Amino acid sequence: MGVRGRHRRYQPSSINRASLTVTAGGAGIMLPLIGAGTGHAASVDTWNKVAACESSGNWHINTGNGYYGGLQFSQSTWREFGGTVYASRADLADKGEQIHIAEKVLDGQGPGAWPACGPRAGLTRGGPEPALGTGTGKKAQETRTTPVVKKTPAVSLPKSARPAPGSPYTVVPGDSLSGIAGEQRVRGGWQALYQANRQVIGADPNLILPGQRLSLTVTTVPKPAVPKPAPAPKEPPRSAKPVPVSPVKAKPAPRGGWSAPVEAGIGTPYHQSGSSWSSGYHTGVDFRVPTGTSVKAVSAGEVVSAGWAGAYGYEVVIRHTDGKYSQYAHLSALSVRAGQQVNGGQRIARSGSTGNSTGPHLHFEMRTGPGYGSDIDPLAYLRGRGVSI
Repeated sequence: MGVRGRHRRYQPSSINRASLTVTAGGAGIMLPLIGAGTGHAASVDTWNKVAACESSGNWHINTGNGYYGGLQFSQSTWREFGGTVYASRADLADKGEQIHIAEKVLDGQGPGAWPACGPRAGLTRGGPEPALGTGTGKKAQETRTTPVVKKTPAVSLPKSARPAPGSPYTVVPGDSLSGIAGEQRVRGGWQALYQANRQVIGADPNLILPGQRLSLTVTTVPKPAVPKPAPAPKEPPRSAKPVPVSPVKAKPAPRGGWSAPVEAGIGTPYHQSGSSWSSGYHTGVDFRVPTGTSVKAVSAGEVVSAGWAGAYGYEVVIRHTDGKYSQYAHLSALSVRAGQQVNGGQRIARSGSTGNSTGPHLHFEMRTGPGYGSDIDPLAYLRGRGVSI
């Protein structure tokens, strides 16, 4: 049965944020202790995990989707819980200041303020108080209006612990084999890691799933293939004359025409209205496909962005030769990078349910510009180019 994906916005009773991403951020900071009760606190490590899920641990992210900072505050929530004492938006505040406001949100709304990432990170009202000191950042000194009641020595935040030697690694959302191999210093790189876990991963090394347990013990390291030397050409008889060869002109690589991004039925249509979307309506069209479905570029163009985009999860945006942009969102794996040229019909990613999504599907948009808010009817655009959907 098809599932309609939606982009949630702030509601008075909760922040309504649900997203899925990669590694946890972590850097030593100092944080003001102002009015955060110990009965409703969470450890710094827990907030790092929430930020890793919400924003890949990027505490200053602003993708233009209406949510800001490492914990993805909506502007109304940031303002309601006193965040503007530090900065006008959450992404302009430092990590300690964002955690302080998040403690207030947790106290007022509970872990449900982060409905997807909170439970994944183990966020509860009964957690330990953040073990941090009083903030000394320039911005906090210039804008703080609430007096500091108590000062304690600054303590550096602990970095995420690596798995013990010989223990398996559990895949988390947004992981890739190359990223795991680099972080865990796997001898032989991602190729060796893949060979050691081929039975777990399957035939496609680009598609690893959260929850898979990978062995970091590599027994054999793939050797680079050494090309065999070409045999020496035989000398022609001295009496033989050279045979003239007509020059062959290289043909340009096929660029492909126009096509649908996936072969599937339509779920949520374009411009469906409702309070579930921050713009008041659905800015694209949803295709009902399971996680892992191959997603193709609808036509030739240049990839302008490929990565995490907040509520959209993992996305790819392509600029086409006619100046229009296509967007593919909630992806589980990416096959292209920014700046890369792609052909029509080329696989660029695999579908998923990352970001603010209620289930696996592909969210597809056509835009007049690369960013949110410049959407046009995607089906009318493709049909106008001969695509039958």
